Amino acid sequence: MTKPVLDPDLLNAFLAVAEHRSFTRAAHVLNRTQSAVSVQIRRLEERLGVRLFQRTRSGVAMSSAGHELLVYAKRLLDLNAEAVDALRAGKREAVVRLGVMDDYGTIVIPPLLAHFAKCHPEIRVEIETGLTATMPAQLGDAYDLVIAMHPEGRGDGELLRREQAVWAAARSCPAPTQDTLTVALYPPGCLFRQWATEALDAAGRPWRLAFVSRTLAAVEAIAAEGLAITVVKAGTMPPRLRVLSERDGLPPLPAADIRLHRARHLPRPAALLADHLRRGISEPATLC
Repeated sequence: MTKPVLDPDLLNAFLAVAEHRSFTRAAHVLNRTQSAVSVQIRRLEERLGVRLFQRTRSGVAMSSAGHELLVYAKRLLDLNAEAVDALRAGKREAVVRLGVMDDYGTIVIPPLLAHFAKCHPEIRVEIETGLTATMPAQLGDAYDLVIAMHPEGRGDGELLRREQAVWAAARSCPAPTQDTLTVALYPPGCLFRQWATEALDAAGRPWRLAFVSRTLAAVEAIAAEGLAITVVKAGTMPPRLRVLSERDGLPPLPAADIRLHRARHLPRPAALLADHLRRGISEPATLC
């Protein structure tokens, strides 16, 4: 009798459900529908002839067979990744794909990459900047690593730093006094846009959106000319801008967590960069 083959895609789905104890959260991490993940788990259970999960009131619990498979699934997928990395190592240069917010990509990350390049000249880093809300879901496909912004105390990944969101205006301009506040913000999907509009609405402060751009440089330029105020991270405050506070009639804003997300099976070059960025952002004094 031919033994069933354990498909890596099915094992990946199994590990996601086992880790998150939820088909819904596993589907989000895998960027698939919940029904697709359920079908994969059912297919795996049929191949093995055992039940791997049991639904409970609090979520999903692994069966005894599921706990037993967990050890083998991790070993099989790690061995698969090791084999692929070993065979590809001699055929192409090491490339690591990094996704990051625009301000970190232009202010924080470049000096860290310069230092990394000196230590590891054989590794090439491809960096993409932009809104990071959807980037973690693309880990493994579009990115090896993602540095993303989350509401304080929320989000997966490894906490690197906490950043305070602040209102900012041109250094040469007085605090805004007009009845309707003019703001320059980022596209829908950006936490700063959401927080800014919610805070102004909650404070009853009339406002209008005068400028929208995905890039920090464009938004900063508008604010620096005194045409609008904007929202930035206190830790990456552009030199042409200054902080506005409640004394200037602006409502307070929340803090954000900066978190590092890693693809499930990282090749060694990506793991090296991840550790370098973690140290450089959260413990800058420890860089080699």
